[in-house]
Amino acid sequence: MTSPNAPTVREQILQALKVVRFFDAQAELERRVAFLARYLASSQRSSYVLGISGGVDSLVAGTLAQRAVARLRAEGRPARFVAVRLPYGTQKDEADAARCIAFIAPDEVQTVDIRSAVDALHGQLMAGGLSLGDAAAEDFHVGNIKARMRMVAQYAIAGATGGLVIGTDHAAEALMGFFTKHGDGAADVLPLAGLSKRRVRAVGTALGAPDDLVMKTPTADLETLQPLRPDEDAFGVSYQVIDDFLEGLPVAPEAEQIILQTYARSAHKREPAAVPG
Repeated sequence: MTSPNAPTVREQILQALKVVRFFDAQAELERRVAFLARYLASSQRSSYVLGISGGVDSLVAGTLAQRAVARLRAEGRPARFVAVRLPYGTQKDEADAARCIAFIAPDEVQTVDIRSAVDALHGQLMAGGLSLGDAAAEDFHVGNIKARMRMVAQYAIAGATGGLVIGTDHAAEALMGFFTKHGDGAADVLPLAGLSKRRVRAVGTALGAPDDLVMKTPTADLETLQPLRPDEDAFGVSYQVIDDFLEGLPVAPEAEQIILQTYARSAHKREPAAVPG
């Protein structure tokens, strides 16, 4: 028999995703900068590495990282932040990515065009007789190759600089499983963990980031056939509804059902590799 005090499914999810009930943007900003500084020092590594896409998530995570390494240097510890641009050929919102870099003012910027590597792997897969489905399905699978190739590049840079790779996953993306497994979902440290999209934006505003970048329509921008496709197109619900769910606000039953089903279906993406019991 279920205890009347047992947490609901929603409450269990919020606990698993480490979403806090009370939120103060300035306090969270400070807590997460301190966390990044403390973690880098304790790991005995000397750099953070993060791909900067032009969206609010990498803008906020990158700025937090830059502040953390600056704090460590002020304490006499060696530390730097390497921002990485990882375009696939020409990026449609390159100007936004450049503005994010300018705001973050990273210690170092590396640019790696992943197009030749992605195209080479795609070509080899097709030459081997693998079918990736129709044009839309093939474009989707190649998009995941792009995400994984970007992480390969970031780990190579981290290895060369004695660094750790930062990921931009937050509670809204984790809830919906909206990340590429072993792609953007692979990282050493997740400074935005537990934040709804709305709260990521609030931290961005507290950091002083430009409003248009903070409020920019989120896009993973992985599909060549649909460049800059909004994330919400894939969700079936809006970020506002997802954030309401995460923050304990009322959500329509139909929307909550979509969220719960998506969370269950994407469970394997949040779990470590399965092993025999």
